[in-house]
Amino acid sequence: MKKVIFIGKTGSGKTTLCQKLHDIELNYKKTQSVEVYDESIDTPGEYLENRFYYKALIVTAVDADIIALVYDCTEDESYLAPGFATMFAKETIGVITKIDSAKDEGAIQRAEEILIAAGVGRVFKIDTLAGRGIDELISYLNA
Repeated sequence: MKKVIFIGKTGSGKTTLCQKLHDIELNYKKTQSVEVYDESIDTPGEYLENRFYYKALIVTAVDADIIALVYDCTEDESYLAPGFATMFAKETIGVITKIDSAKDEGAIQRAEEILIAAGVGRVFKIDTLAGRGIDELISYLNA
């Protein structure tokens, strides 16, 4: 599996996704610092929410093959500026989480538009708890 770094807002589902990808029992905990799994890097949401930490994201992303911008489609607030992905100079994908909890299809479409504007090349729509879309993401990371 290609090494992937997950970047997203606090509560967007990055840790749960990392646990699911690595077959670890799902156990919510607030990520306080960068956590490295076998093939995943989980970043604190504050690294995206505070521009002061962008340098930390760039440095941490050096160890990854793929950048994954994670967006919770149940949230209205976005911290992903247009072109955000260009700071990494690596393949960047988008992951829309919590699709089963979206208020409507428009929320998922809005999330996809935000991720595309941020510069992702491909978007995956998943619901980690239900297992929807996970296999497609794993296949992509294994290719």
